[in-house]
Amino acid sequence: MKTLDKIPTGKFSRTSKLIGTGTKVGANYLKYYSKKAFNSELSRDELDAENASDIYDGLKSLKGSALKVAQMLSMEKSLLPSAYVEKFSLAQFSVPPLSAPLVRKTFKKYNGKYPEELYDTFTSESVNAASIGQVHRAEKNGKKLAVKIQYPGVAESISSDLAMVKPVATRMFNLKGKDSEKYFKEIEEKLIEETDYILEVEQSKRISEACNHIPNLKFPKYYKDLSSERIITMDWMHGQHLSEFVKKDFSSEVGNKLGQALWNFYMFQFHKLKEVHADPHPGNFLVNDKYELIAIDFGCIKNIPMKFYTPYFELAVPKNINDPEFFLEKLKELEIIREDDSESEIKYFSALFHEMLSLFTSPFHKETFDFGDERFWSQVSNLSEKYSSDKELRKMNGNRGSKHFLYINRTFFGLYNLLHDLKAKVNIHDYKQYM
Repeated sequence: MKTLDKIPTGKFSRTSKLIGTGTKVGANYLKYYSKKAFNSELSRDELDAENASDIYDGLKSLKGSALKVAQMLSMEKSLLPSAYVEKFSLAQFSVPPLSAPLVRKTFKKYNGKYPEELYDTFTSESVNAASIGQVHRAEKNGKKLAVKIQYPGVAESISSDLAMVKPVATRMFNLKGKDSEKYFKEIEEKLIEETDYILEVEQSKRISEACNHIPNLKFPKYYKDLSSERIITMDWMHGQHLSEFVKKDFSSEVGNKLGQALWNFYMFQFHKLKEVHADPHPGNFLVNDKYELIAIDFGCIKNIPMKFYTPYFELAVPKNINDPEFFLEKLKELEIIREDDSESEIKYFSALFHEMLSLFTSPFHKETFDFGDERFWSQVSNLSEKYSSDKELRKMNGNRGSKHFLYINRTFFGLYNLLHDLKAKVNIHDYKQYM
C-alpha cells in the first residue's frame, strides 16, 4: 500500500482538500443526470460507487476526525447504500500509513527519543492503519509489543474539521436552533478524548481489569512507562480482525461463543460499570485461534449518567413501552419530547419512537435472541427507509433526545451489527452471573 510522507494539518490545506472532494462528487452527479436523461431506468449504483470512492479517497489523506466520520458511517449498514458501507469500512483498519521516515520523525516529536532507543526492535512499516493512529510491531526484553502512534496534527484539527462538516450534518439530520450545538459538542469532546493516549491507557487498564473474569474475552496488557500522550505500547495480540473472520466459514457454535462473549462484555459495562466501549466496529476486535474475543482499543469510552441510564433501560421493558402515560414521561426525561413541542409534534414523535423502540429493544424481550435472523434486519431496514422518506418528519425540528443518545445508540447499533455478522444466538441474561 502506498505510504504518506505528509498529512495536511492546517485549516486551509484541509479545507482545500475537502472542497476538491466536493467538486468531484458534483461532477459525478452531473454525469449521472446526463445519463439519466437518456435512460430513465438507470440505477444509482454507479453514482454511489463513484461518490463513495471519491469521498473516501479525499478523507483517507486527511486522517483524523474527517476519516473518523467515515469509520462511524460504515457501521450504519441499514442507513447507507452498500457502496458507502463497503468503502468507508476500510477506515477501520486499512488506510494508507505514514512512511517510515515520517513515523520516525513523529515518534521522536512525541516521545523525545527514536524508537530504537526505547525498544530492542521496532518495525518501521505499519501493520494496521486507521483513522487516528497506526500500529507497529516492536520487541523489548523478549516480549512482543504493539505500538500505536497517533498521526501528526490530528488532535489540533478536530475543531476545524467538525466546523467544516457541521453545515452538512445540520441539513442531513434537520437540526434547528442553537440547541443542536449540544450534539456537536458531544462529538468534539469524545474525539478530543480519543487523541489523549494517556487517558486511553487509563481507560484500557480500568475496563480490562473489571471485565477480565468474563469467559472467552481477552485484553492486552498496557505499558504506561512506554506510552505517552500520543503513543501507546501494549502486548502484541495474535488474532484476526473480526471483519476478516466473519468473511470465512465458521460453525454456529463458534459464532454463538464469540457473540455471547461480546454481549456479556457490553451488558456488564452498561449495567455494572455505567461506562461503555462506545466504538464497537470490527477493527477494534480480534479473534484468536481458540475462538476467544480480544478487545484492543479503548479510546472511545462513554460514561452513562444515572439520569439517562434509568429511563433509557426502563424503555427496554415491554409493559413500560405500552403504558402511554409512563412512556410519554420517559420520552420527556430523555429529551425526546420537548417543552416547546406542539400537540401534533408530541403525537407524531411519540408514535415514531414507540415504533422504533419496540423494534430495537426486542432482543431484551426474550430469553434468547438470534441476531442472524434476517427478518429482524429486514424490519430495521424497512423502518429506516420509512422515516428517511417521510416528508412530515422533514418539517419538524430534528433536535431530539439527550446528547447521550449519540454514543449509546451508536454503541447498540454497532453491537447489533457485530452480532449479526457472527450470526450469533445469544442468551440475553447470561451476563448477570458475572455482575
